[in-house]
Amino acid sequence: MFPLATTSGPMVWVALSVGVFLYAVRWKRDRSRFPLPPGPKKLPLVQNLFDMPADRHWETYSNWSKECDSDIIHVGVPGMSIVVLSSMEAARDLFDKRSSTYSDRPRLPMLVELMGFTWAIGMMRYGDNWRSHRKIFHEAFNIGAAKQFQPRERAAAHNLLRRVLRDPDNTLHHFRHMTGALIMLVTYGIDVDATDNRYVQLAEEVMYGLSVASLPGRFLVDTIPALKYVPNWVPGAQFKRQAQHWRESADELVETPFAQAKRDIESGTAMSSFVSVSLAATAESNKIDRKAAETIIQTTAANMYAAGAETTVSALGTFVLGMLANPAVQQKAQTELDSIIGAGNLPDFKDQEMLPYVSAIAKEVLRWQNVTPIAIPHYVPVEDEYRGYRIPAGSVVIGNVWAILHDEEMYPDPQTFNPERFLLNGKLNPDVRDPATVAFGFGRRICPGKHLATSSLWITIASMLATLDIKKARDENGKEVEPTYEYLPGVICTPLPFKYSITPRSRQAGETIQATSSD
Repeated sequence: MFPLATTSGPMVWVALSVGVFLYAVRWKRDRSRFPLPPGPKKLPLVQNLFDMPADRHWETYSNWSKECDSDIIHVGVPGMSIVVLSSMEAARDLFDKRSSTYSDRPRLPMLVELMGFTWAIGMMRYGDNWRSHRKIFHEAFNIGAAKQFQPRERAAAHNLLRRVLRDPDNTLHHFRHMTGALIMLVTYGIDVDATDNRYVQLAEEVMYGLSVASLPGRFLVDTIPALKYVPNWVPGAQFKRQAQHWRESADELVETPFAQAKRDIESGTAMSSFVSVSLAATAESNKIDRKAAETIIQTTAANMYAAGAETTVSALGTFVLGMLANPAVQQKAQTELDSIIGAGNLPDFKDQEMLPYVSAIAKEVLRWQNVTPIAIPHYVPVEDEYRGYRIPAGSVVIGNVWAILHDEEMYPDPQTFNPERFLLNGKLNPDVRDPATVAFGFGRRICPGKHLATSSLWITIASMLATLDIKKARDENGKEVEPTYEYLPGVICTPLPFKYSITPRSRQAGETIQATSSD
């Protein structure tokens, strides 16, 4: 993988000159009777360029909101107006109630034009092409349709347990294999255990590039799009070489598994999947452009494959860290599981309503360390007014997921992993906001695969708690090793490697895990 880098050297000064000019033009055009939302103090011409954080943008934005005593703030860099929303009220007011205005995406030269992510539903401009992709995705994975995948999710969790039993030191790797294998099976009908693990590695590589390139301000070409024409060999143009590398991986992700699924269908060996069912429906229809429909199926499948894998990996890594941070939580969950399903047995989806504490853990995993701390930026094409503030036309509008899910009024002591915040009298408390309503985005751009993701997360967490003990590792002197709790920064945050100890809870638990090989 390439190191994170922005455009640097002499090109910066050329770009800044262009940016200053653009800012002057925009300032003259955008003057209004309404003031901008509050924000960090802006310098002449360069505005907040030198205030922008290198990483963990969400925390800096949250701190600025607190300093300004406002849940809506404005940040400016030459050529870009950024509005950040740090409360659920503001996010709903704009992304939900004004969704026709706030559902677009900004132009993303690095991600879309250089890296070729024109197929990514989350990055598509709001319009008919996005609606076509969104519709087929929603039909396959809405809350009712997603239930058909529960047997595969349960089998994937059991496969994970067997892999952990054989090789407990590589559990984080097993998470990636499990989620990648599940989404490949559901989407393409491809069994990666019987074919090529390259598919799982490919999804990881592509999502890393997408996560890095999606951060506002990460690459200067997003502020000065003309930089995309700079030749690759020019000093400071490393971003062009990075983009080319990621583009090749993204193209392979779109093309290769889809071609394999079609070959399997033609040979009669294909398992039922999103691709096989969708292509069959297309073949039977006389009312649609089959070639165009097949392209939509192909790119929608790529979205399922790419996004579905890495996000769940992040959440499961956070689950392990949560158990290490608060061992008492694990003990309470295991007590609940033993009392409902019996010690050494495995849970099923039918047990979910009787396991509120386990469900609360799954909710706290999504809240405590967010998979996507800031939502993919929205874009407002026209000037708007909100609470007496001016939202300039062309602004990037960001929902600060991290700030909303660390709101001290809704979630007291938000830095602590504490699932009991979601419980009242031994049941889930409906008055406490479910993190899933925030963690998967906002408005019309909310992730359509959230139901598959949350159910997969729940059955995996419940299965691990029922059969495994998760503890801190010990060094050569027997002293506990404290995890760093550090994450790879990006739109999708994944825990950096850390030490831990995972063992079967009992001999019976180990035998139960082994017995799942007949699933």
